Formats: sequence, C-alpha cells, structure tokens
Amino acid sequence: MSQQLQRPPAEVRYVDELAKLRADDTDERPPGWALSLTAARRFILGDPRAGISRKFVGDPSLIDRALVTLATQRGLMLVGEPGTAKSLLSELLAAAVSGDSTLTIQGGAATTEDQIKYSWNYALLVADGPSPRSLVPAPLLRGMAEGRVVRFEEITRCPLEVQDCLLSPLSDRVLAVPELTGADALVFAREGFTVIATANTRDRGVNEMSAALKRRFNFETVFPIPDFATELELVSTEAGVLLGRSGVAVAQRPDVLEVLVTTFRELRSGFTERGQAMERLSSVMSTAEAVSVAHAVGLRGWFLRHEPGTVADMVECLAGTAAKDNAEDLARLRRYLEQQVKGRPGAQWKALYDARHRLPG
Repeated sequence: MSQQLQRPPAEVRYVDELAKLRADDTDERPPGWALSLTAARRFILGDPRAGISRKFVGDPSLIDRALVTLATQRGLMLVGEPGTAKSLLSELLAAAVSGDSTLTIQGGAATTEDQIKYSWNYALLVADGPSPRSLVPAPLLRGMAEGRVVRFEEITRCPLEVQDCLLSPLSDRVLAVPELTGADALVFAREGFTVIATANTRDRGVNEMSAALKRRFNFETVFPIPDFATELELVSTEAGVLLGRSGVAVAQRPDVLEVLVTTFRELRSGFTERGQAMERLSSVMSTAEAVSVAHAVGLRGWFLRHEPGTVADMVECLAGTAAKDNAEDLARLRRYLEQQVKGRPGAQWKALYDARHRLPG
C-alpha cells in the first residue's frame, strides 16, 4: 500500500471542488483557462452555499486583481513578508487557471537556465545529435507548449542573468531553442500560458530584478492578516488539519491558541494588544510560523503526555522560531515574557509567565 502524501498539490486536495466548479461554470472563460474568473474566485475565496471551502485569507480585491492580471497574459509577481501565503496563493491560482499547479521552478543561487527552460538527454544527444527526441523540457518550455501556468518561487534568489531568460517568453511569447533547426527551433506559447512569480521583501536587494523584467510583471503585495479574530481562526483551522494528519486525537485548547496568536502578533508588530510599544523580533513571526508552533505544541502535548498541549510547550517551541537569524532575538523573547506577560489577566497568561524559565540559554 502506497504511503499517504504529506501535502498533495491543490488540484489533488480539492479535486471534488474543482470538478463541481467546472461542471457548474456557465460564465465566459479566458482562452486556455480551466475556469472562468468568477469560478476561480469562488475556488480561492470559498462559497459556503455551494460547498466550496475558503482557502486563502486575505483581501478579496487582491484575488480579483491577480486573476485579471493572469487573464491579460501578463506575469503576476506576488511580493510580501515571508509567511504571508504567497506560495499558497500562487498554487491556488495555478490550480484554478490551469487545473495543475506542479509546473514549478524553485529559485536559488544555484538555479540555472537549464532548470527553467530545457536540458538534454546526453545519451541521445551523443547518439543522434540535437533533436526533439533528445530535448528534456523544463517547466517554462512545458508551460508554453501546453498553455499552462508556470510558478517561479523566490525569483529574486536567482542570479540576474538567469531571471532575464523570462524576457522573451513574457514579451514575445516565444522561446528559442537554437540547437534545433526549422520549426523545432522556436516554441510559441499557447493560450493559457503565463508566469506567477513570488519574492520576499526581506530578500530585496539580493538579486534585484532588471527594469526590463519588472515591466513584464504586475506586482501585488500580500500583506499579513490584519485582524486578530481572522488570524486566530486560520491558525486554529490549519493547525487542526496538521494535527489530524499527525495522528493527534484531541483538539487544542482555544485559550492556549489565543495566547499563542496574541504573542505572535505582538512580537511581529512591536506593540502589545493595549498599544504599548515593545521590542519586536527580527525573525519572521508570521501566521505560517504560528501554525507551525501550534502544530508542535499539539504534538508535544499528545505524544508526550496524552493531552492537548499547554503554554509551557509553547515557550519551548517558540525558541526555535525566534532565534533563527539573530541571537539577540532569544534575549528579546525572554524580556517579552518577563516584562510584557507579567500581570496580564487570565490563567493562561499566568502559566506563560511561569514557564519563562523553559527558554534555553
């Protein structure tokens, strides 16, 4: 029996929802799209009356602008702080537009043009020379030839000259294969092809995009979740899903999650819930990190003590989140527990203060 996938792509996780949306979709679709704009919007933002779950928590107008950008065949660039669900949104958009989110390029310092465009089967290349048979298409060539969305994660982590291999595909909608001749030497984009790229604002300046490439993209910023209630609901839901997959049989305590989300929001913003200024951490205290810590708290409680997890578990799990980039962040976290948590009303806040000694160091 094959093992269950830890995280299937969106088109697999939500296959029934996508099938229902396609079956009921009577609106006009842009050329090459699997769904209309309205159906794609419902897929991402949810439609409770139709049994479609909400998958992205954020500004609905962002989704509208992103879909319109993709319909115009311009590239879409999603920028923002780490952990703001840029990659998730990219995946959902690709699944809605193409029915497939797996044509993905992971950007990095070692990413080459071969990994983006195409490479060669060297055994066939030596035997037959350059030919379509010896060509090994990478995500960009496949996306153009098949009319699908290509996702480019962390594009600014790539060297500038590698990024610029997107210029011709995004402007002229053609990819040259100079090793081949005749009709095979040019791959023309089919309807439905476009590129969704993501970049972290903290990486700005690492490999700044050229002005020419920027002109090929519409930029949209994905902001952190602004209100406490929405973030708490998201952390509770997502952590609950992860815990269920991990074999945890009990639900987490709502008051523990409230303390966790409040702590993350304060350490992220540099202000307490009462509006008092405090030290903020240089580490990313995103909603995604809060989900990860909530998951770890639940695992510790269940597998070590057969209970849902406590704020004392939270303190121990926070250390690995806070002290990633700057050793001083651990001292800032300790001062937060000693100065900002002390005296707050509520049993869980008192328990959090009492557990401050669990921080390492």
